[in-house]
Amino acid sequence: MITPEQLRITELGPREIASPIPLSRETGDGIGDYVDDSARVLVHIEMRDGEETDSSLCFEKAGPRARLYFRPQYCRAAIVTCGGLSPGLNNVIRSVHNELYYHYGLKDILGIRNGFQGLNPASGLAPVELDPQMVSNIHKLGGTVLGSSRGPQDPKVMVDYLCSLGVNMLFCVGGDGTQRGAHTIAQEALRQGAPLAVVGIAKTIDNDIHFVQRSFGFATALEKAKEVLDGAHVEAKCAPNGLAIVKLMGRNAGFIAAGATIASQEVNCTLIPELPFEVDGPDGLLAFLKKRILRKAHAVLVVAEGAGQDLFESPRDARDASGNQKLHDVGVFLRDRIREYFDAEGVPIAIKYFDPSYLIRSVPANSADSVLCDQMARMAVHAAVAGKTDMLIGYLHNYFVHVPIPAAVRSKKHLNPEGDLWMAVIATTGQPARLGGIGKPFGTAGDLEDAKVGGSEF
Repeated sequence: MITPEQLRITELGPREIASPIPLSRETGDGIGDYVDDSARVLVHIEMRDGEETDSSLCFEKAGPRARLYFRPQYCRAAIVTCGGLSPGLNNVIRSVHNELYYHYGLKDILGIRNGFQGLNPASGLAPVELDPQMVSNIHKLGGTVLGSSRGPQDPKVMVDYLCSLGVNMLFCVGGDGTQRGAHTIAQEALRQGAPLAVVGIAKTIDNDIHFVQRSFGFATALEKAKEVLDGAHVEAKCAPNGLAIVKLMGRNAGFIAAGATIASQEVNCTLIPELPFEVDGPDGLLAFLKKRILRKAHAVLVVAEGAGQDLFESPRDARDASGNQKLHDVGVFLRDRIREYFDAEGVPIAIKYFDPSYLIRSVPANSADSVLCDQMARMAVHAAVAGKTDMLIGYLHNYFVHVPIPAAVRSKKHLNPEGDLWMAVIATTGQPARLGGIGKPFGTAGDLEDAKVGGSEF
């Protein structure tokens, strides 16, 4: 369980500089207000009879501070994008730049190339100067104009390099692996006594970072995934005994699979990493699909990439550059098992297999994500100029908050199988709550509790 001490934000020092942004300290005057550090957002807002809310479990509310640690006009900032692509990366780069440049008067802004590789001088990747002309139209593009990569670098090497460049603020845009890297940079800078604020902006279309109820790129991914599901439904329905299988992203969490299923309303079965399922047996997946095909002559099956890994004899030993265990291809596995089963049953079937993973993460951000990117980016700038470090911008109960990086990445956020979102999936698809009725979700009661913390429903 999270503790109040784990929610405390690290600061570089006293804030003695007046903010150049002309805001107000009074409500009701029609002018935007500074946010005081005493403003808090509770971790838990749901109450039951006889329970009391623990007011000590709360986050600092994000927003512009009246007093700053840095004099922005004399500072240099850097932005780095890491990990896999996600819609909205360029939006974040642009909004961080514009908030620094136009509102705080910080004109010296660097773009670090190819993720953390660009913070190692041995890579030969010199940073690029970001200016208004360069960033003016990048929000209309997918991907990242700075490039990206996976994998860590030596934190001492990175901090030494940042100090040699005279960088005072580093904005790290990426998922949990990126944020762990940002934490090592922040800790090394603190150890050296370097005046470097490290602020993260959470990026993961899997939506699996704690205390970020919706990460940027997720809404666009849902929109594109829904388009694929709608097309898959057409393919299935137009073929005799057509079965469309769609594998969607979701290594540890089923948010994309669940959300796209509800958005499409055309899916008959959805499989997610949080819930085990049986393939064989009278109540297993194959029997369920056969009943559906014989009754309706078509079906759509959605499977998250991390679902059903327990069906394989052993986990894969290989890991990617970020340290993530490489997964067995559950989509291809189910496709082949389903074909074998229907052949053995003497039931003709026309299988259409879709894997749109890279398509849905490489497109430009939609309107919902564009708004979220801009807000998160500007909140990150407010935090950095105030000297806050080793933190990321969270989004909880529709408030932006400051979250210590270790608290955010202590584990993966999961979809709550007892929550409203999964109940909506069951209602939409008509599938049983358990295919085969085996097992329980997660490993411990603590895992289930984690799924209820941090806005796991979107």
